[in-house]
Amino acid sequence: MKNDWNAETIRAGNALYGLRFQRLAMLLAVLFSSALGSVAQNPPPGGGGGGLPPVNYPPENLHSEAKRILGKILFWDEQLSSNDTMACGTCHIPTFGGADPRLGLHPGFDGVFATDDDVIGSPGVVRMDANKNPVNDPVFGFDPQVTDRAAQSYFASMFAPDNFWDGRATSQFIDPEDGITELIAQFGGLESQAVGPIVSSVEMAHEGRTWNDVRNKLMAATPLLMSSNIPADMQAAINANSSYPELFANAFGDSSINAGRIGFAIATYERTLLPDESPWDLYEDGDSSAMTAAQINGWETLRDHTICLNCHQPPLFTDNQFYNIGLRPSFEDEGRFNVTGNNQDHGRFKTPTLRNVGLKSTMMHVGWVTDVQDSIDFYNAGTQNTGHVQFTDDQSTIPGGGNYNNISMPAQFQPDIIDFLENGLTDPRVANEEFPFDRPTLLSELAQTPVIYADGSYEGMENGSESMPYNTLEEALVHVTEAGTIALSPGALGGAIVITQPVTLECSAGTATIGIE
Repeated sequence: MKNDWNAETIRAGNALYGLRFQRLAMLLAVLFSSALGSVAQNPPPGGGGGGLPPVNYPPENLHSEAKRILGKILFWDEQLSSNDTMACGTCHIPTFGGADPRLGLHPGFDGVFATDDDVIGSPGVVRMDANKNPVNDPVFGFDPQVTDRAAQSYFASMFAPDNFWDGRATSQFIDPEDGITELIAQFGGLESQAVGPIVSSVEMAHEGRTWNDVRNKLMAATPLLMSSNIPADMQAAINANSSYPELFANAFGDSSINAGRIGFAIATYERTLLPDESPWDLYEDGDSSAMTAAQINGWETLRDHTICLNCHQPPLFTDNQFYNIGLRPSFEDEGRFNVTGNNQDHGRFKTPTLRNVGLKSTMMHVGWVTDVQDSIDFYNAGTQNTGHVQFTDDQSTIPGGGNYNNISMPAQFQPDIIDFLENGLTDPRVANEEFPFDRPTLLSELAQTPVIYADGSYEGMENGSESMPYNTLEEALVHVTEAGTIALSPGALGGAIVITQPVTLECSAGTATIGIE
């Protein structure tokens, strides 16, 4: 394996991109505390540039604007997590190709950091017990846990029968609350995927989180309360329907909130995210000036002189099938085999789309392949000394013939192919986060936000204090009933954060001031 990631750097990155904001949101959580009816409309026009096929909307979940905007709000609301630190979108940022710009280190199969089987995954939530108290995890301690696979891009995933790297989010969508009722017979892979992270104790949830917990939280939450720079369509929807029960009633005909409807709404939003305006799309639609000469040469070389497109089939640039390309030994992560139980599926993972690949900071399910050049180096590892190693036990054959360990892309082909993949397949609306790929700013993205850490240290506070607004006194004070200065002793603060030195909380009519004594 060629792995230039430094373990200590990545672990420090975990804290930088996750820990300080996790703890802030935990503290803020202390301070600021049916039937699947459908208002259905005809689906918007499907298909797009470059010959992308029409989008399949399941008949059980036809498109409506009210569902789309509800799904967009849910997808970007950090309050959907147990401790207000993670939105669905936290790991799927458009400017990074719909994947995660944060670099979290997972120790892999052996459970030991800084060994060859480490994975670059996504920081999630700190481990929490059923009461949302932080738990000292044996691997990550009180730091955010990290997923054991890299986050996939979700753009164009509406065309995949089954979702996630291993396809466990199936086309048949079963009611997550009873595990029995079929809500969608087929084409429901997005719905199946959307509901998984919300109850994952690594990604968004405390241990044992139930859908009743999720429902009760949404019923009391103000949509996007923690977000800023909210896009106009989202703000207009919230202005018209200022609570989640109202938004669900607008989308489904009544105010009931349940797991199926959450999945329906998020999937409806995701089906509108069609990245079909890349230079290649425009070129294929007849604009000969849309790509540069180098990009055209790269496209034609890739198409006519390589076998890359046997799996990365245009116009999706994926076949949505599962292969073992030999990144690591199968026993470390069995992938598709864990879903199907079929022996031929050991270590197989889904072919990722190459659309917007130039925006991503990590590649493949292991996350330590750094960019397109590094990906080519991996595929050339069987015939050239690239620093990578391919593990050939259980390795798949390439559709149409050939073996991954026999690939050899000549160096002179590579620059134009890389230019095509990194730039010719990038939709500028995705890169610039323009509608429909626009989004709010998440609280966890804001710099210089006041944070009190578990060891009593703090940052983002002038002279050891910082004032923060709250809507009502009741929101600010969980354990006291009137304004004043409250000394918080070392120990568990409201079951949300552990402190090791005294902290004061002073509340007045409109702000809460936190200070270190």
